[in-house]
Amino acid sequence: MKPSHIEHVGIAVSSLESAITLYEKVFGLKCYNIEEVPDQKVRTAFFMIGATKIELLESTDPEGPIGKFISSRGEGVHHIALAVENIEEMLKLAEEQGIRLIDKVPRKGAEGLDIAFLHPKSTSGVLFEICEKEKK
Repeated sequence: MKPSHIEHVGIAVSSLESAITLYEKVFGLKCYNIEEVPDQKVRTAFFMIGATKIELLESTDPEGPIGKFISSRGEGVHHIALAVENIEEMLKLAEEQGIRLIDKVPRKGAEGLDIAFLHPKSTSGVLFEICEKEKK
């Protein structure tokens, strides 16, 4: 697997509005997109820093992945997303290398990306998301 770049860093927050204010006022960044991803039970907000994004994640359901993450660990870095070409092939290669997959097939994520997660128990405790721009 050879990612082209870090697509984004996902940060779990309790309040999207408060976190957006922090990132805009303290860091001088501009939120360019807010989006809800219902099947992941999350609202997202995006900021660009060079070629990399920060994705803020607010749970829309306490039983969703972000709700559970905040309940057990508090706010903070949730995942690192790596941009790849041919996500299906990358999942196959990762599994062949003994990586436990959360998603065996890609699913739709925010901003139209095809995404899949690798289990942190197989990746030194880091939740990695691999993502690919939607194929046209």
